[in-house]
Amino acid sequence: MIGGAYQSSIEFRQWIGLRALATRILFTLAFIACGEVRVRAQPNPYLPRPGERPINIRIATCAVSGGFAHLYTALENNLFDKYGFKMEHVFIRGSRPALAALLADEIQFLYCAADATLPSLAGAIDAKLVAAPLVKLPHVLITRKEIHRMEDLKGKALGVARPGDLSDRLSRAMIKKFNVPDVTMRPIGGSQNERYQAMVLNVVQGVVLTPPIDVRAKNDGYNVIYRLIDLDVPFIYSSLHVSSRIVREWPETVQRMVAAFAEAIHYVDRNPARTKAAIAKVMRTKDEEALRVAYKVYTQDIVDRRMIVPGQAVHDSVELLRSLGIPIKRREEEIYDNSFVYNLEKSGFQRELWSR
Repeated sequence: MIGGAYQSSIEFRQWIGLRALATRILFTLAFIACGEVRVRAQPNPYLPRPGERPINIRIATCAVSGGFAHLYTALENNLFDKYGFKMEHVFIRGSRPALAALLADEIQFLYCAADATLPSLAGAIDAKLVAAPLVKLPHVLITRKEIHRMEDLKGKALGVARPGDLSDRLSRAMIKKFNVPDVTMRPIGGSQNERYQAMVLNVVQGVVLTPPIDVRAKNDGYNVIYRLIDLDVPFIYSSLHVSSRIVREWPETVQRMVAAFAEAIHYVDRNPARTKAAIAKVMRTKDEEALRVAYKVYTQDIVDRRMIVPGQAVHDSVELLRSLGIPIKRREEEIYDNSFVYNLEKSGFQRELWSR
């Protein structure tokens, strides 16, 4: 009888111990779950304070391009309002006039291909790249119907906007890679559509342009004979520019804008239909294939969610400009500032954003 009571006591203590262990496990799991909820519910540190008045911002693009899809979509769907901005979008044709407007504070931000602005940024223009959502070459070479291979360009002309600009540099790099002799770079000026029309009229026999114009070219019976993403050249495409003065005097505004662009990348990734609608509105097209290609190229193939300005690409581009005789007056570290995109990662903003 004593032995039975002793055994029952042991069993009772074991039961109490197991119950306590189970309670601790449940408590620990609940604590972890609450912790996860707290992480997921972490407030966005870049939103305006309650009652804060919206900041008036003018942002410019330097061309009409599917490469600005993230900005177009964010504007169309009022994503900037969330960050306390009242936005006005203006179009300024060409990188040089756009940078001049940036320095004159006629605009506060510029969204433009960095490789188009780098010659000026490396010179005397006191502005910086603070985010680079697109970092590869989207361009294609479109040629007339009788030109099927690079060798067929011998003795022909390629249309460029003006000497030394991005279209000129890319066209020359491509011809050099394939060692095609006697190819003329003919300045046409104007937009990509105007250069395309120059090819249609046989003023030039080829042009380097960006999607989705390649879809239109194929539909018109012309040839797409090379995709410049295969060129071994440094390239930074659509990037956010701001004057060095605003970086110094209004860093919080710059940080919020960079955060808004990060959210735009996420929004575009999750909303292809709305993105295509925004591109269609700006580019005035209803061609479903053109919109599909634009969405794929600019929001999937060449996008960098982290938006880090690649320092090596800046260095390589500056050295290329130096080799072409373009005067370099600024140090490379003065041309870009990655602190704002790094802050998005340090604060947990990017992790929270992409966990949705």
